[in-house]
Amino acid sequence: QVRIVESGGGSVQPGGSLRLSCTVSGINFKIYQMGWYRQAPGKQRELVANITSSGSTNYADSVKDRFTISRNNVWNRLSLQMNSLKLEDTAVYYCKVSSLPFWGRGTQVTVSS
Repeated sequence: QVRIVESGGGSVQPGGSLRLSCTVSGINFKIYQMGWYRQAPGKQRELVANITSSGSTNYADSVKDRFTISRNNVWNRLSLQMNSLKLEDTAVYYCKVSSLPFWGRGTQVTVSS
């Protein structure tokens, strides 16, 4: 059974930072590409960043140079370091195994002044 649990969300002022974490169980984590997605109110879910099994990364243009995705294959953990947060980064953030149809419940990130 695949289980995905995100954590680390919260409220922060513009320009602040947050670090999201995701723990995955039930799969051979290290062989899968992983991704962070987000969904803002009234908008479609979108890809924020992904990371291949070998560590290659890809970012949405809107978060490049501000967010960093990383993984720890020993602890089956995916992370997203978010710096210089903007109001438009407010969303529920989800972790996903890229090629599998499983989602966690997400973690809320709110950026407000």
